[in-house]
Amino acid sequence: MILDSYRIATEPYYQPQGQEIATFLAAYHERLPIMLKGPTGCGKTRFIEHMAWRLGKPLITVAAHEDMTAADLAGRYLLEPSGTVWHDGPLTLAVRHGAICYLDEIVEARQDTTVVIHPLTDARRILPLDKHNEIVPAHSDFQLTISYNPGYQSAVKDLKESTKQRFIAIVFGYAPPATESAIVARESGADADLARLLVTIAERSRNLQGHGLDEGASTRMLIHTGRMVRAGLPLPVAVQSGIVLPITDNPDIRAALSDAIEACLP
Repeated sequence: MILDSYRIATEPYYQPQGQEIATFLAAYHERLPIMLKGPTGCGKTRFIEHMAWRLGKPLITVAAHEDMTAADLAGRYLLEPSGTVWHDGPLTLAVRHGAICYLDEIVEARQDTTVVIHPLTDARRILPLDKHNEIVPAHSDFQLTISYNPGYQSAVKDLKESTKQRFIAIVFGYAPPATESAIVARESGADADLARLLVTIAERSRNLQGHGLDEGASTRMLIHTGRMVRAGLPLPVAVQSGIVLPITDNPDIRAALSDAIEACLP
């Protein structure tokens, strides 16, 4: 079938933090659009992958960027040997055939691009394709999910209120230390002691948020660091390359963060 390649065959590991699974299931049952809000690397993408697997639905993911146009989502005519042929974009593919469409970091796209999703997020559930002279009614299994990081909000990069108010919102944060340690251990292959140490380091970095750092170390960064240690890199080197160096270019902040981390290392 057309969407078989978008199906998730094995269960993605996800550790619930609250009522996010029940909220998503209720919204999906009513075919209401969902907005996932939270910092980078806290599990938003893994959550939607888990929910697509749980529901047995194909998942089409689009990573938004500043050059993304409405045509990138909806589709366009392309020149082929047989002539000019219309090609559905990822959003149209999901709408037409019934998939979960996940627009990741939607605020990175141009604001005029997000307008294309408005008719899909109200009672109409349609996608007008002006260039193709077609109105595509949403398949009964279609569901739209977007995500964004509120920490990067600005006057330029933020969702319009007219867009936000169309969605059911689920807020994500970093898991409690015990839960985050279990996630890091499972995903990186690190032992329990190393996972707990990495979470402690992350907490030190998160304490600097707003004091030189836009965000602290994400769970994803801890997993990457744990994998570097598992590959044989000494722990201090892995922490520098996996956490300190990626998170800031400011030498003073790096020094302060390194000092805070050094106090955690055995």
